[in-house]
Amino acid sequence: MSWYTTVVRPKINALIRKQEIPDDLWHQCTHCEQMIYHKDLLSHLYVCRHCGHHMHIPFKMRFETLFDDGHYTRVTLPKAPADPLKFKDSKKYVDRLKTARATTKEDDAIVVAEGHIGGYPCVLAAFDFSFIGGSMGMAVGEGLVKAAERACELKAAYITLPSSGGARMQEGIFSLMQMARSVIGVESVKDAGLPYIPILVNPTMGGVAASFAMLGDVAIAEPGALIGFTGARVLQETIRQELPAGFQEADFQLAHGMVDMVTPRREIRQKLINILSVLMAK
Repeated sequence: MSWYTTVVRPKINALIRKQEIPDDLWHQCTHCEQMIYHKDLLSHLYVCRHCGHHMHIPFKMRFETLFDDGHYTRVTLPKAPADPLKFKDSKKYVDRLKTARATTKEDDAIVVAEGHIGGYPCVLAAFDFSFIGGSMGMAVGEGLVKAAERACELKAAYITLPSSGGARMQEGIFSLMQMARSVIGVESVKDAGLPYIPILVNPTMGGVAASFAMLGDVAIAEPGALIGFTGARVLQETIRQELPAGFQEADFQLAHGMVDMVTPRREIRQKLINILSVLMAK
């Protein structure tokens, strides 16, 4: 066998062989549809560098960017009944839960962590929209109550990051009961003289917007976040009137007094530190 066959030819083949390209190198902006290189997406915290659209960000990255030095401790949440109504539509609810848990590697749509922001003790409750649209069922209600209790124990600020389509209707009345439970949790924090700050993330809709999400001492919203109770199409069909363009987006809500500030994702940590320095000053 010649030197050309054993050495040169394999090297040439290696150069011209089609390289396998990973599927996750490029992502498409859900607003302007521009393609974004994955490293650019990470460095910009999942904000499109072309149009500024704020896309869904993994909760772990949110915690790492908000807590001091990215250090935090996950809070163990109480277990909730998996399928209290034995619900089935086109698919069994238990099967939907299994699929969501396998995809997200989480038990439900809420994750709670504790740590410090600017040196101030904080408890954060973040929604995972990829888990059945961040819908609020019994497990989420348990998580919100536990987060409020933990904030009172630690004398910490209570911060929520809702990103949800609303109540999880596969749990029926049990899901709607979580609206009242989440409000009670917020009130317990306020009664303890501790700040409660919601950061409204796209989307904050339905029973989530109609309960704890709109009760903050200071309400922060990310740019472009949809905030409201009922979807625009359903609302327009109900009242039979033309609705203003973008009437449920964060800037419109700010102009009409529903939120206190609209803050880009990269600036939220510093904004929280400024607010906490006032609300938690001794």
